[in-house]
Amino acid sequence: MTTQRLSPAADAFLAENHLCTLTTLRPDGSPHVTPVRFTWDGEAGLARVMTAATRRKAKNLLAAPGGRVTLCQTAGPNWISLEGHATVVSDPARVREGARHYAKRYWSPPPQPPGLVVIEIEVDRVMGLI
Repeated sequence: MTTQRLSPAADAFLAENHLCTLTTLRPDGSPHVTPVRFTWDGEAGLARVMTAATRRKAKNLLAAPGGRVTLCQTAGPNWISLEGHATVVSDPARVREGARHYAKRYWSPPPQPPGLVVIEIEVDRVMGLI
């Protein structure tokens, strides 16, 4: 994976808590857009979204492993989109790592639904207006 380097302004914007959406593709090819909370690990070039394996976003990715997704954060006229290949991960150690990052960002642990997984997005394209 190539680590995606961001500008200091982009890193600062991603550290803020604004409205964010995740776009995946349904099996019929139509887009599924849903609001999410996420974390950004700039050193690894990895964005993470905690969810349950039964949620549509996870099911879309499980139906097409390694599919591309877009994570978009917006606040007023400012926005940033992180694109890349996504994987649904159920490995307990990686789910704990995702939950650790989530708790650090949002000051509380993520919800704990049955089948908790982490969607890991290997970011290889960044667009934005910051």
